[in-house]
Order: sequence, then structure tokens, then C-alpha cells
Amino acid sequence: MGGIAAVLQRVPVNTQDFDLVHDRAPDNVANLLNALAELGATYRDDPRDLRPNASHLEGPGNQLLRSGLLMFDVLGSIDHAGGYEQLLPHTEVVEIAGHRVVVLTLEKLIEVKSKLTRPKDRLMLLQLQAAQSERLKTER
Repeated sequence: MGGIAAVLQRVPVNTQDFDLVHDRAPDNVANLLNALAELGATYRDDPRDLRPNASHLEGPGNQLLRSGLLMFDVLGSIDHAGGYEQLLPHTEVVEIAGHRVVVLTLEKLIEVKSKLTRPKDRLMLLQLQAAQSERLKTER
């Protein structure tokens, strides 16, 4: 979700991190922990290089992580939009280099961003709305 989801839907936005909303089921949390360990993911601002554990990922909170220069936010849920199960009906599959990636629809991204107040979110909202308007014109 977030900027990468927009980019994958051909919206020309800039983003500095990946936003991932994950399924908090125990088996998925275990898989996610394995992937994060393989990446060497640690909390961004923790000088001790603390690594996430299952209890961090089982709740609805946000885990702000890094792996080298890659920054990503692992989200248990999104304010005003819900968690993985609530968001799943508002997704589509995008194929990237032979891999299927599930992203929020442009419409749901607009809905989520419209409730946020940070300047960067407001700017992205304008770009998302413009892309949606152009998409609707070409569909007519």
C-alpha cells in the first residue's frame, strides 16, 4: 500500500519507503519474521539494531524498519481503513518481473490518503486524484 502501490499503478509519485499491511495470522507472522530476518531488518531509529519479533507483528501497530538503505513500514492495520482482512477486497494484483504483487486499488489509496493530514500525504492525494481522473477519461 502507499507510494509503491501508486507507482505500480503508473502514478508518478516519489516515495521513500515501502508500506506493507500484513496478515496477522500466526503462520503468516512466522513467514514474515523469516523474510525480515533474511533481509536483516532492524528498527530504524534503534541504536541497538533491535529486530522485530512475533509480538511486534501480531498487533495492529506500525513497525518502522530498515535493511541497509531500504526503509519499510510493516503495518498491522491502517487507521480508518482496517487491517489485512478489511483491505483485501480493495486490492488488485499487479505483475512485476514475473511476480504477482497485491496492491491497494487507486480508489482505496485515495480514500486512505484523504483522511491523512501530513503535507506529503496531501500532495500524494492530489497526484492520485489526477491519475484517477486521467484513467477515467481514457476508459470513456
